[in-house]
Amino acid sequence: MKTSISDLVRGVLQSDRRSIARLITLIEDQEPEAFLALKQIFPATGRAYVIGITGPPGAGKSTLVDKLAKHLRRQGCSVGIIAVDPTSPFSGGAILGDRVRMADLAIDPGVFIRSMASRGSLGGLSWATADAVKVLDAGGMDYIFVETVGVGQAEVEIARHADLTLVTLVPGLGDEIQAMKAGVLEIGDLLVVNKADREGADRLVLELETMLDLSRHENSSRPAIVKTVGTTGEGIGFLWKKIEERLISMKASGELANRRKERLRQEVLEIWQRQLWQVIDSRLAGENVDRLLERIVKRQIDPYTAVEQILASIPPRFKNLWGGELRMQIRKIDHLGIAVKSLADALSFYENILGLKSAGTEVVEDQKVKVAFLPVGDSEIELLESTTADGPIAKFIEKKGEGLHHIALRVDDLEAALAELKEKGVRLIDTEPRYGAGGARIAFLHPQAGRGVLLELTERQE
Repeated sequence: MKTSISDLVRGVLQSDRRSIARLITLIEDQEPEAFLALKQIFPATGRAYVIGITGPPGAGKSTLVDKLAKHLRRQGCSVGIIAVDPTSPFSGGAILGDRVRMADLAIDPGVFIRSMASRGSLGGLSWATADAVKVLDAGGMDYIFVETVGVGQAEVEIARHADLTLVTLVPGLGDEIQAMKAGVLEIGDLLVVNKADREGADRLVLELETMLDLSRHENSSRPAIVKTVGTTGEGIGFLWKKIEERLISMKASGELANRRKERLRQEVLEIWQRQLWQVIDSRLAGENVDRLLERIVKRQIDPYTAVEQILASIPPRFKNLWGGELRMQIRKIDHLGIAVKSLADALSFYENILGLKSAGTEVVEDQKVKVAFLPVGDSEIELLESTTADGPIAKFIEKKGEGLHHIALRVDDLEAALAELKEKGVRLIDTEPRYGAGGARIAFLHPQAGRGVLLELTERQE
């Protein structure tokens, strides 16, 4: 039996492990339900601390996460772990599966572990990682560890997803050379020399200290260097103390809030880019574009003009990121249209008695009407007086008398709204937009569609 979106969201917010796992799977599969659920759980996010752990393969990142998680569990904290592993070329799934190396934690009800495939991401993270973090956050985790795939220099992407980043190094694997590469040292809020019982650990610490001396760091932001032995748990308590101190400092200075704000800004831009690319890609698959590309090859048209033509061909209504058509969105009641015999008499009442103030009058010739708008909060009252004896307002008053003529609803995209209504078989008076008072683009639905009420759709330039 398929779980409904509301049940899935409810389960996540109640920390139900099955619901959390189900939603992360939907996210990885890019199912439309995932994005609908993410919208609903978003208000419950922003509470957990997200800690990124990166470093080269063999640095002991998974063991370190295991020990830190157990340390937190002894303090009564709930822990989420996202381990991003290389992608299997056959199944598309994670190859290593960190849950195998964290067997004790896997059965702990206060810990949720998820292995995610990198799926070709060069930055060491799956594109779905940020959304998976949101699910664990909304699911009530106090701390979320994100362990990267371990590909070296490209690991800098983790800094954009985490509140705090640990760079894990180990003596004997050339880490000091790796750390010198651009971007790796700079992203570390804490530098962890793991497997510190090995020969060369003290030398690695000294070299890291030297490199930090040469880099520009404020005293408050200079990364601390901590030695640990993940297999025995040596140094884990001290490492966590340093993590807590750094988080407290970042929160007090406003750095944590700024990082989270920047993370959301980047996420909005990435979503926008992905959605726009899907639209453009769908246009590139068409025969017309193939012909356009042939013209480019023959030097009959330049690439810049070709791109302009492709963009111009994108309709206002297209498939979006969430796998469905853009739906008509009614923003608010734009105005209420009231038919009156005399605009002057009506304005006398609305202005002198009710205290409203007219924004001015206007004659709309093609509709044979003179109108006045009176703002009321975010909406308006529109008074309509016929300018001819055979105008639509005159006929309305003759048949029904003065009173409510129509309700106008504000939409963002009038063409898209009309196209959607046509597909649904809604009876329309206007199948194409036309201009109304105040420069608005308008279209009327047939009163039968509105159950006896004349509805107008309005699109205005803000």
